[in-house]
Amino acid sequence: MGGPVGRSSTPGERTRSRVRRADQHGWDESLYEDDGPGDASGDGPDDGGRPGGGGHRATKGRRGNGGGGAQGRSSRRAPKSGKRRVLRWSASVLAVLILATGGAGYVYYEYLNSNIKKEDLTLGDKQMADHKANAAGQTPLNILLIGSDARDSKANQKLGGAKETFGAPPLADVQMLLHLSADRSNLSVISMPRDTMLKMPKCTAPDGEVYPASTGDVQTNESLGRGGPGCTVATWYELTGIRIDHFMMIDFAGVVSMADAIGGVPVCVDANINSRGRDGKGSGLKLEKGTTSIQGEQALQWLRTRYGFEDNTDLGRAKAQHQYMNSMVRQLRKGTKLSDPAKLMNLAEAATKALTVDKGLDTVKKLYDLAEEFKKVPTKRITMSTMPNVYGTGVNDGRVYPKAGDAEQLFRMVRDDIPLDGKASKRKKPEEPKDPSAPVGEIAVSVRNGTATDALGPASGRAGDVADQLKNAGFGRTTVDSGNVTGVARTGILYPSADLEGDAQAVAKALGVPLSQVKRSTDVSGISLAVGADWREDGAYPVSKGTEKTPESAGALNGEEEGACMKVNPNYTW
Repeated sequence: MGGPVGRSSTPGERTRSRVRRADQHGWDESLYEDDGPGDASGDGPDDGGRPGGGGHRATKGRRGNGGGGAQGRSSRRAPKSGKRRVLRWSASVLAVLILATGGAGYVYYEYLNSNIKKEDLTLGDKQMADHKANAAGQTPLNILLIGSDARDSKANQKLGGAKETFGAPPLADVQMLLHLSADRSNLSVISMPRDTMLKMPKCTAPDGEVYPASTGDVQTNESLGRGGPGCTVATWYELTGIRIDHFMMIDFAGVVSMADAIGGVPVCVDANINSRGRDGKGSGLKLEKGTTSIQGEQALQWLRTRYGFEDNTDLGRAKAQHQYMNSMVRQLRKGTKLSDPAKLMNLAEAATKALTVDKGLDTVKKLYDLAEEFKKVPTKRITMSTMPNVYGTGVNDGRVYPKAGDAEQLFRMVRDDIPLDGKASKRKKPEEPKDPSAPVGEIAVSVRNGTATDALGPASGRAGDVADQLKNAGFGRTTVDSGNVTGVARTGILYPSADLEGDAQAVAKALGVPLSQVKRSTDVSGISLAVGADWREDGAYPVSKGTEKTPESAGALNGEEEGACMKVNPNYTW
């Protein structure tokens, strides 16, 4: 699969068959030599922000390749030979690998278990908060998908990166959070651009190496080099407050093998595209205008293309990834690619060999059980989105930051299990406090300004403005704490003991702050309200109780949407 392949269709043949095969367009053997992070001739100044001299060392020893042993059992009795089998391998497992679902087949259980690589779920110091159950007692599931750019094997080196990046700490160049609703009615996906600037938490690698919390802004894809995928999980939790139950990581070679095993996936461009372009930058993707069925290396090209789509940024790349994944979901759910037993076996082997997962997903049985949950979601209830963001300035020109208000609203919707498609979902209402609220005139509230962000200082006068709102609502004992201006992403209300829970909820109701943002904490001695970065502007709280609209800046895309073509940048046509 390494050499160039010729274009084989004449104009007449293209007219007869609008959907072309992947092998009808060639790919360059060196397609990624100028697309690797740190290569001045690559996909932008750093194309993925491989840090220069950050002081982080490559992870000592690759963890994983542990055998599955006798963990887990299929739901059917094992054959006399002792070889346990999973009698129905759902291709919805593949949904979790590269966001797809559907299908069935026979695989060897223990052999496939031994293929799966495992690592720790989180390497951070903070314990993740528990899920809140819905009215039926069900809880959601959050899985972080990580695409690694590791050049730690011959297969990966062949597929990507300048030679100076070989063996360097890997980067988490694709990060997508899959949120499966508690009632299993819908699936929400949030992509985070790899050049998002944020604070990194302290991470302790499995070998004992400690990576201290960053003192300044760091590009999010550097998290993977700070001990492994568990640090990427910790970084997501630090930013979003969303509990992450599992992660799945795949590298270049894994994407290619999976894409080959799955078969062609149709994608569409609105003009001829050559991602190499006139300036020599890009992934090497070359397609004709219209719809083409891609797989293998060409699928990897599509997923990695930045130069050629829209404005040549990671935002366009994320949109292209969403198009590919939605299309693959539809293809696999048709079941047309899963009727050949030999192909199905290849698919199962490719899937297990391609994955690194947390230790909670260390057997095929566990993956299968998880897949069955994903399988319950209809395609029309899958929503892809990108974290709302703004561009940085100065030395961080071209990098992005979470967009105040919008990003937090998207994160809150996931935390509160609110569907991104705007349709109803069963959610558990916050319990009424055992100790009722005191009269509002007797409730003491301290308000502080926590609106500062990594890119912006605190918004002037916000604590006083919100304090005035409370006083106008009858909370006469409201004061302003001017000594603490530490930034917080979202507005929150803390109370120290159960007897003040009702009072704290009364404050939230008066301001329209969701009760899910009222928390008990030993860090305060009374009711403390922090006005967060999500409330930098005057007026009512922007994410009021009951608001269920996904921000337009998230670019939501429904799983059933077909026919939309990626917009090609005019500088990358042929």
